[in-house]
Amino acid sequence: MNAGDPKEAGTPGGRVESVSEFTRRIKVLLEGGLAPGWVKGEVSNLRMQSSGHVYFSLKDAGAQLSAVLFRGDAARQTLKLRDGIQIIAYGEISLYEPRGQYQLVVRAVIEDGVGRLQREFEALKKRLTGEGLLDPGRKQPLPPLPATVGFITSPTGAAVRDFIRIMERRRWRGRVVVLPCKVQGDGAAQEMASMLAYAQSLEKGSDGEPVPADRKAGADSQTPFFDLLVIGRGGGSLEDLWAFNEEVLVRAVAGCSLPIISAVGHEIDFTLCDFAADARAETPSAAAELISSSFLAAIERTLHASREVERLAEQGLADARGALEPLRDRLRLLAPAAQVERGYLRLDDLGNRLSSALRHAVQEKRRQFQGLQSLFAQRTPERRVEMESQRLLSFWKRLQAASPRSVLNRGFVIVRDERGNPVGKRAGLSTGQPVDAEFSDGSARLRVE
Repeated sequence: MNAGDPKEAGTPGGRVESVSEFTRRIKVLLEGGLAPGWVKGEVSNLRMQSSGHVYFSLKDAGAQLSAVLFRGDAARQTLKLRDGIQIIAYGEISLYEPRGQYQLVVRAVIEDGVGRLQREFEALKKRLTGEGLLDPGRKQPLPPLPATVGFITSPTGAAVRDFIRIMERRRWRGRVVVLPCKVQGDGAAQEMASMLAYAQSLEKGSDGEPVPADRKAGADSQTPFFDLLVIGRGGGSLEDLWAFNEEVLVRAVAGCSLPIISAVGHEIDFTLCDFAADARAETPSAAAELISSSFLAAIERTLHASREVERLAEQGLADARGALEPLRDRLRLLAPAAQVERGYLRLDDLGNRLSSALRHAVQEKRRQFQGLQSLFAQRTPERRVEMESQRLLSFWKRLQAASPRSVLNRGFVIVRDERGNPVGKRAGLSTGQPVDAEFSDGSARLRVE
């Protein structure tokens, strides 16, 4: 037999069913197998038909369910349905065969308590905002390094243990005082407001311990015992956290004279105390981190400053050493022994310079004397006679070189007329004229032809 054989389908008698038959069988199973019950959800897609029937969807974060409130049942309800309202509906499941769609046939509707609380929350928030109690401008700055922190919370809850554990893990050096009170249920808001008033009434005594303001004596100035307050608890439902939305507590938080942090353990939604407080932390653990972060930052700044001071001190010491060395050298120069030694050196130097100057002066005087001596030697009578003799001899030699006798010695002849005058040209002679010819070795009478 093939896998696709209708007899393998498991239908009654192994036959093939029509869509209508199959759907009808589902309807029997759903309507017969699911008993009527209560379903909680948010109304959406609300449609009121002219027939009087009301169609809508019930939804939550994970699913949605089609619902119908028929005319007869709708007429009996006292709650007016609208989109966004939270309700609890009683009814049974039904399958509408033409569409193959199942839906909840609602018989009764009541308002969900969460929806009522949400409306109260919004109404009170609007009223307090109008009064200015939630104005951000009224908030006080948190002290950067609170020494004493008061935590208004349940002493047995996990919130206070987590808060203290984180403060110890981060080595916070302050003091945490737990102010015990109820944080849930009837009277919790009034009890927390009373504890908040009590915390503000405490002042710091001379021994550093808390003293009620009306018992403190001998002090003009009032020093609050607490530097910072924290009010909060761990997580829970809206009903569990509702005490932090009650007007008596919200007004007490808004009017608190001390800086206060709201630390209710819900990260998504807000309570009215979150708006009224000076700061909001998502959880008590986050509040511990917020408070200790300034402390850790101060430690880091202190360590950085310490390292910087150490560095500057070492740098200053090195600079001082560098400045000391020239002073030490200068001190050595100014020491008496060093000055005596320098005196010796200067005396030797001056002596050497004096000796050199004297030698130079003597040599200069000697040179001048030798010059004068040479000049004097040149100007003595003997020297002048000798020089004049040499000059006359030189002159005589020049005369001898230029005299007629020297010319005759070189083979020339001097012709003279009858009067003894030298005849320099032929034109000065006439034929038959007697002349004297002077030779180097004598004279001779001659006649001109």
